[in-house]
Amino acid sequence: MREYLKFYIGGRWEDPASAATFDVVNPATEEVAGRVALGSAADVDRAVAAARAAFPSWSASTREERLDLLRAVLDAYQKRAGDLAAAVTEEMGAPSSLANGFQVQLGAGHLATAIEVLERFAFEERRGATLVVKEPVGVCGLITPWNWPMNQMAVKVFPALATGCTMVLKPSEKSPFTGQVFAEILDAAGVPAGVFNLVQGDGPAVGVPLASHPGVDMVSFTGSTRAGVEVARNAAPGVKRVVQELGGKSPNIILDDADFAANVAKGVAAMMGNSGQTCSAPSRMLVPEARMDEAIAAARDAAAEARVGDPHDDVVLGPVVSEGQFDRVQALIRAGVDEGAELVAGGPDRPDGLPKGYYVRPTVFARVTNDMTIAREEIFGPVVTILGYADLDQAVDIANDTDYGLAGFVAGRDLDQARAVARRLRAGSIAINDGFDFAAPFGGYKKSGNGREWGEFGFHDYLEVKGVLGYAPDDAS
Repeated sequence: MREYLKFYIGGRWEDPASAATFDVVNPATEEVAGRVALGSAADVDRAVAAARAAFPSWSASTREERLDLLRAVLDAYQKRAGDLAAAVTEEMGAPSSLANGFQVQLGAGHLATAIEVLERFAFEERRGATLVVKEPVGVCGLITPWNWPMNQMAVKVFPALATGCTMVLKPSEKSPFTGQVFAEILDAAGVPAGVFNLVQGDGPAVGVPLASHPGVDMVSFTGSTRAGVEVARNAAPGVKRVVQELGGKSPNIILDDADFAANVAKGVAAMMGNSGQTCSAPSRMLVPEARMDEAIAAARDAAAEARVGDPHDDVVLGPVVSEGQFDRVQALIRAGVDEGAELVAGGPDRPDGLPKGYYVRPTVFARVTNDMTIAREEIFGPVVTILGYADLDQAVDIANDTDYGLAGFVAGRDLDQARAVARRLRAGSIAINDGFDFAAPFGGYKKSGNGREWGEFGFHDYLEVKGVLGYAPDDAS
């Protein structure tokens, strides 16, 4: 059983202010997998003080010094990739293939991308007589979720390091193991004392003091929209910058000219990945109404291929992260049945042969209308809802009829038509025919948040913009 009872503060592993701990439950076994120290406002105070003390020197570091550190982190990260994957599987139930694949390798990809961006990023720009300078925002409070722990730590920590910021990281209490291993990686890479600090704990005990701390200049939060609202409220008295990547209910529009059965199957498979616990997952599949029966047949076959079970086996789906998440997903599946959606595959209760563990049956609903609960609320489980549309105007209207705007998907052979549909979708990231790019901006419209992560766009929220007027008066004319 793992025991992580110290926090990484000021370049050292420090005892917490109190002896409080919390148990981390393995969702595949429902048994305690480890014990982690529970932080408090006093621990946040120490971590912020360490970050503030380190800021003057790190903010003045050169591009090459930051590149040297990031390259050392990449080397250390690759050496510990197996340890990270094991932690992900144990703490949140990701199948081993997913943990060793996307769960960990996304972090490495974002780190490599941050290095590439930093090599050429323009921190200063002359505009006539004015010099525009981009300077590190200061001490950053970083609050990350449990569902893609390494991805979300990577898209916050690496841009913060690259831009000269110092930081305090609070991982989710549901996935604290990866945060501890990650801190060990940064320590091994030689991160200067105080530049990176780690405090474990829950939202009330650590998240609130971090978001409201007067010594924190910026908060970057990924999680639910409800929690994001609270983070913003806590940060507001300090008028600090708040960047949020929140919930989603993303449309997946399959055009009439698409390789139809294959694209339906891809959409189902994408929704089953990570047990549906992905904020940008294509949860609302939109298909031509005239081809609904065809879509149902293809979706049923695809769901049957999504094997669920022990994450150490050759499976597509492990469990969802916790008992609370399991109960929420089950309640929403039952709401779909009660509201009259057609149950195509899966449904309530655990899969056969899995009486223990927070496993959910791969579920598909069809003939869903956009006013149903399962079409409005983010389920965060392996549940696909299929909605019909009469024409492309209606498809776009349905797609945009949501409180969220994190992502969207379009599949079709006619690229011009797919591009035209993508332009009309009100979301921060639109993938045409499974497009993927580490350098593309990622973030949401509406209640899906504000700010952007990934690539060069991930640097901007960690920078203040200063205008030095009259910098070159001889050139003013």
